[in-house]
Amino acid sequence: MQASVPTATRIKMNSSQTTSRLVKKSPSVCTDLPLSSSDVRDKLRLMKELLGSCYGPTARLKQVHNNIGGSVVTTSTSSVLLQAITSSRPVIGLIKSSVLNHVSRFGDCGLFAAVLCLSLVEEAARRGVGNSAAIRAYDRLLALCTGYLQREDCGCRVELDFCSSRSLIALARTVVSSKPTCVLAEPESAHIGRLAVRAFLLTVPCDAPDPVRLGRTVTVPVEGRPVLESAVFPGLLLDAPEHLCGLAGVRGPVRAVLFSASLAGDLGELGDGRIEVHAGVDTDAQILDRLLELGRQALEDGVKLFVCQKVIHPVLQHYLRCGGLIVIERVGVSLMEPLIQLTGAQPVATLHAAIPSAAYGEVHDVSIRHFGSKTMLHLHPAGETAVCSMVLCHRNETMLNELKLVCQKAEHVLRLTLREPWALLGGGCTETLLAAYVRHKSKNDAPEATSALGCSQTEYLLAAEAFCRSLESVAACLEHDGGASVIDLTHAHHWTLPSDVTEQHLEGGTAAALCGCGALESCQKKKWSYLNSECAEFSPAPLSTASPLRQPAVLDSFSAKVNALRVAVETANLVLDVRYVIQDVN
Repeated sequence: MQASVPTATRIKMNSSQTTSRLVKKSPSVCTDLPLSSSDVRDKLRLMKELLGSCYGPTARLKQVHNNIGGSVVTTSTSSVLLQAITSSRPVIGLIKSSVLNHVSRFGDCGLFAAVLCLSLVEEAARRGVGNSAAIRAYDRLLALCTGYLQREDCGCRVELDFCSSRSLIALARTVVSSKPTCVLAEPESAHIGRLAVRAFLLTVPCDAPDPVRLGRTVTVPVEGRPVLESAVFPGLLLDAPEHLCGLAGVRGPVRAVLFSASLAGDLGELGDGRIEVHAGVDTDAQILDRLLELGRQALEDGVKLFVCQKVIHPVLQHYLRCGGLIVIERVGVSLMEPLIQLTGAQPVATLHAAIPSAAYGEVHDVSIRHFGSKTMLHLHPAGETAVCSMVLCHRNETMLNELKLVCQKAEHVLRLTLREPWALLGGGCTETLLAAYVRHKSKNDAPEATSALGCSQTEYLLAAEAFCRSLESVAACLEHDGGASVIDLTHAHHWTLPSDVTEQHLEGGTAAALCGCGALESCQKKKWSYLNSECAEFSPAPLSTASPLRQPAVLDSFSAKVNALRVAVETANLVLDVRYVIQDVN
């Protein structure tokens, strides 16, 4: 139902601004129960299909472009896709904003949060559960899930061992392989996963006083080279000026100075305020004399590396180079913090005072490295430092851009493990295990739950089934090639079957070699059930009872996924709770 909200009139001026006329402002439109609209439901369903088709290693790619031309972006990443989605429906904007906020904080599991949220809304309507009953039940079931995930005997949580890099590499590799736009073969995925872990470990200081300050990884993209040529180096790689391309290297220690102020010599760089100039005074010459004075001091103090965030006057550059200094300008604000961490120097913010002795830093030595067509200046750290450079190579720009984005997400996910050193089973196994656990617990505590929630037992069990089916539908989204998704009725892990598998293959234990996370092997003793089909509820057995048991090969971020679960349920509840939508149509 729609109603009009009265509004005032407005004055509209014509282009000549000579006359004016009163134009009545259109009233705002108030929509009652937006989820009852078939148009809203269709758009939510379309959004779920769009994002679900982008989920997992075999996802379908999307090309994003605007209707007036411009560049075309090929991706399956939630942060790129959601920013490109526009809709006149506020409900879709609400879901989009919630998921983007989660991704900005945790870097991963954006598609999981979006698909689960949309499934929860859709399943509640499909099963005829009242919005208020669904909201109360979803809140209780969310608490049940998060409580289970925090338990020591949780069947889908894996403790990360920092004495071994195996689990960290599995976690990083899962992030990398989940983005098919990168177009990586198995050896390439493994190589990038190892590099991501190495870069992460290099940014964690060994003997730092509290509070611990993590370092930085600087990414250097190289287009047109094989992925396996990607590498990680301690220290910092900077674009080498042309005159340094033939540099043999400088042995250290090398004293360095950093300038955050512009050394271009322009009056506009002197700052705000009045500038009084006496008659006959050549301001350009005076500023240049001051710049050369700074250069003389740097030479006298034994500086060998002179770096400026902005521009350096050509005369000063020539003077410094004649003195044997390595001069680098226009490094940009993004590289200043890594330079400060690497050298220990304090950036000089003015050219009107002498360089203080405390401002100097140093590097161990300087060398030249070549990566394809790029020539880079490698600054080696003088001592232990938490700064490293990751050289990422790929065959074309689209793949390289997606690889850069994925490596940033992997770094974010690995850093989250320092706060919560766990991971969750990947490949859909956490979702199916949680669904089985919630289905079992909700049937056992239905009388207590209905008393606490103030709803009927039927409503609570319907809402619980909607919650479980939503979790299972996320796991099912991992299959895009016409295959089927099943769970084993012992450990409740997720298994993907090829499209040509028959019931005989399933019962014979030859349907799938490994479960989604890679921890369990198929065998004839297992009993199976297709996802989203009726089966008897059961309590998942702990992994310790499985034989044979393998090391999980696919892991998801614990922190990111638990928060994504919260965001999905809370956003779905918010959508279900919307009673009116008031829109300005002017």
